[in-house]
Amino acid sequence: MFNSQRLRVARQRRGLTGRALSSKAEISPVTLSRLEQGENEPDHETVEKLGAALGYPVSFFFGDDLEELSAEAVSFRSLSKMRAYERNAALGAGAIALQISDWLGERFSLPAPNFIDLSYETNIEAAARTLRDFWSIGVRSIGSMIGLLEKHGARVFSLNERTAAVDAFSFWRDDVPYVFLNTFKTAEHSVFDAAHELGHLVLHKHGGTHLSRDAEREADAFASAFLMPADDVRSRVPGRLSTDIILRAKKRWRVSAMAMAYRLHKLGLLTDWQYKSTCIELGRRGYRKSEPDGIEREQSRVWKMVFTQLWKEKTTKQQIADELGLPLDELEGVFWGLVGPAGRPQETDSKGISRVK
Repeated sequence: MFNSQRLRVARQRRGLTGRALSSKAEISPVTLSRLEQGENEPDHETVEKLGAALGYPVSFFFGDDLEELSAEAVSFRSLSKMRAYERNAALGAGAIALQISDWLGERFSLPAPNFIDLSYETNIEAAARTLRDFWSIGVRSIGSMIGLLEKHGARVFSLNERTAAVDAFSFWRDDVPYVFLNTFKTAEHSVFDAAHELGHLVLHKHGGTHLSRDAEREADAFASAFLMPADDVRSRVPGRLSTDIILRAKKRWRVSAMAMAYRLHKLGLLTDWQYKSTCIELGRRGYRKSEPDGIEREQSRVWKMVFTQLWKEKTTKQQIADELGLPLDELEGVFWGLVGPAGRPQETDSKGISRVK
């Protein structure tokens, strides 16, 4: 049977209104509305028109219901900046990623979740220290936030939305944490986003993240404390700070210049006047909207190993997309910027990753 839910998800993924899709597919708005409501069963020609207009294979529209995400269950950054169609497109990406994740999870043994619930903790600095101690990373700088999340069982995907309005989001599903990062942003921004979402996952597991400014402030504070431990920062920065010193310091903790300056201010190492002057100078140097001389973008170790193994077995991305009934661009989109070229074997550490027998 034709699946009306899948039609709606595909339309939202392409960022189209019902009227825009009906025009593109050359069918009436009334017909499209009835199809999305499940009131009519389309003929083959109509399905082909919809598939062509959306860039989706016809087989996609005849699968089982996708597991959709509700906006209430997801922690969105910058929700106030987001338009409804951008939110729906991002949620649609999440639904597709879950389908892909399940397909891969059936074939590979992925790292098991190793998170703790810190929702009881009211001191955010203490919460960050507790998680660092639990993961035995002390106060050292983190070489890869994505690698750290994956090591402890999080499934990390990309939001290839090409929009600045959708930063990142996360949620729990069957006791497995999922994190989606916008790879359109700078590498430093994505590092902070990953730590921000980690904050939501450990501080707000039991809900209350959506539309809560307090929850967003807590996740921001957690990210700052987790990435830049107070004791480490205080022991390594000199007493007299300059913009150049801040730019050198940010490279150690792999954060943006603005995030570094903010942390120094919160720790009392920059006065209000020094912080304001530093932000003005950083903006003048181009650090407000970009990150000159930035760090290399983090990549997924888990998905790289998985696709390397699939390549060795002569399984291509196109074959996976065909089996799932997805367009290739949707499959590639959830890994965009996270996985290097999967067309050749790569030397990787396969600890924690194995084929399901």
